[in-house]
Amino acid sequence: MLRWPAWTISRAPRSLQGQMLLAIALALLVAQGLSAALIWREQNERRVQLTVNEAAFRLIGQPPRENHPPDGRPHGPPPDDIWRLPRPLRVRVDVNSPEQPGDRQRSDVASALHDVLETQGLVHRQVLVVERDPQADAIVGAWFGDVSKRLESFGDHRPQARLIIASIQRPDGTWLTARILSPANERQVILSLLMQTVLLYFVLVGAVALILRRIARPLKALTGRVEAFARERNADGQLEPEGPDDIRRLIVAHNAMEARIVGLLDEKDVMLGAIGHDLKTPLAALRVRIEAVEDENERARMAATIEDINRSLDDILSLARVGRPSDPLETTELSALVTDVMGEYEDMGEDVTLEDTVRIVLPLRATWLRRAMRNLVSNALRYGQRARVSLEREDGEAVLRIEDDGPGIPEGDILRMMEPFTRLEASRNTATGGTGLGLTLARAIADQHGGSLVLANRWQAGQVVGLIATLRLPLAA
Repeated sequence: MLRWPAWTISRAPRSLQGQMLLAIALALLVAQGLSAALIWREQNERRVQLTVNEAAFRLIGQPPRENHPPDGRPHGPPPDDIWRLPRPLRVRVDVNSPEQPGDRQRSDVASALHDVLETQGLVHRQVLVVERDPQADAIVGAWFGDVSKRLESFGDHRPQARLIIASIQRPDGTWLTARILSPANERQVILSLLMQTVLLYFVLVGAVALILRRIARPLKALTGRVEAFARERNADGQLEPEGPDDIRRLIVAHNAMEARIVGLLDEKDVMLGAIGHDLKTPLAALRVRIEAVEDENERARMAATIEDINRSLDDILSLARVGRPSDPLETTELSALVTDVMGEYEDMGEDVTLEDTVRIVLPLRATWLRRAMRNLVSNALRYGQRARVSLEREDGEAVLRIEDDGPGIPEGDILRMMEPFTRLEASRNTATGGTGLGLTLARAIADQHGGSLVLANRWQAGQVVGLIATLRLPLAA
């Protein structure tokens, strides 16, 4: 399976528009690479064919220099093209092979030239085709250098060319050699491909960027709206449909869903208010009636039962309302709030210790956060006999830790303990425990503030020596 390096993933764009543009740019790059390879191959084949044709034409149709009469002209009217060639480029007859050290063998041209010569019936022993720098050739070098200097004197660039030497060994052992200057136009081909690629990038990527912006802008707005609704549960500020039809339908559907959710939450609040009123009223009446019970112990047990029911009812109603708080966020000094809560327990004579704290100010709902802290500290005192509290700043978060010296929680039950009405039979039974909503409510309050609550056993020498509850809250930007 193909895996990308971690650094490429971390640097890749995360937005829809960025990823689409990156994908299109990469696809265009691959397509241009394939196109460049095909064009290069076609150009190379074309150059080979032109070289073969010119070499065959000269070797077959042009008389060699050594066969010319003293006046420099062959018998009969030669083709005009023959005498237009500079003298160094005319066909020569050499006793030895024209190959010299440093030449580049052109077997592709030699093979094609061999086929053409056989087709034309030209008898030969061997075909040799090499490529060399024109200035390194003893025949062409001086002439080519002189031409280059004259062109430079007129302000032209120095000509870029390669010298192709095509030679065949005749039956008598001599070599019939033609020298061909071929323009080295690879740079022009590469420049043309680069310009084409840049033009395509500007046109295609620019057009796609405009289209993606039209799509991504309403999606970005919808994302912000979803995040705001998740925090506030309020239908105010719904988005106006915009963008393509699919995005418009998505926004309309989301607005309808928001309205439906808000309606359900309103119904829930009304129902909870009615339940609270309908249950607490008879409980209050029952609390008055038990005063008529003569047995003091029995009356105390009945009063404790009613109080437990009231606390359970308060916890249930609080848990139901925590996701939709009515009080706004207020800038609060968290360290002072922690100190106040710890002072309450110290006044009651509880074994609590306030350890290292730092001054942290952030927006929060003090009433709700105070309740979460009370639940966590009470839980530590109930099952661990003592509580140690610290407040620190870590990685852009306010970190509140509550430690106890209790038996801890089995590793497999830690996550389950934050579910509603969950208690461990061994230590969190009905005689010593609460309703099983304390940790659930504390986690819900942490979620309400964009934070988290994590429980973990405290280990020492391979044994569990307590529990650590870590409440994390994001600091204000």
